[in-house]
Amino acid sequence: MKWITRENANVDRIACPWLIKRFVDPDAEFVYVNRGDVMRVAEDSGAIPYDVPNVELGHVDGRCSFESILLKYDLLGDKGLVRLAEIVHAADVSADLNSSPEGAGLYAIAHGFGLLHGTNDHLKIELETPMYDALYAWCLHTSGVS
Repeated sequence: MKWITRENANVDRIACPWLIKRFVDPDAEFVYVNRGDVMRVAEDSGAIPYDVPNVELGHVDGRCSFESILLKYDLLGDKGLVRLAEIVHAADVSADLNSSPEGAGLYAIAHGFGLLHGTNDHLKIELETPMYDALYAWCLHTSGVS
């Protein structure tokens, strides 16, 4: 499947591809386009839009896009993913930054990658994937899952 969102990704738009590749669609392709082109390109290409306004896999009912994907794909039974979602939410939703102590750290790291690599979103996915793997392992460990 193809997935599409806005270019210049930071927290949610990098965490979501990690989640999708690991737990939903290992062969996923990600497309990043100008904010105003997302829905048109999604329609033309059949790509699934995420982390844009007015879509199922966006910020809905207080959830960030990562949390919306967990809900849609029935991943809420994974304690590590639920804990990771709390951290991603805190890092992505500025009003909730203090809702998870790790949120500020993830925010800083994700935005640091943005400063280093600008709009090279595919490179950011590649470089940040091991960080999300490690953070997920930590979340599993702290949730009592081996």
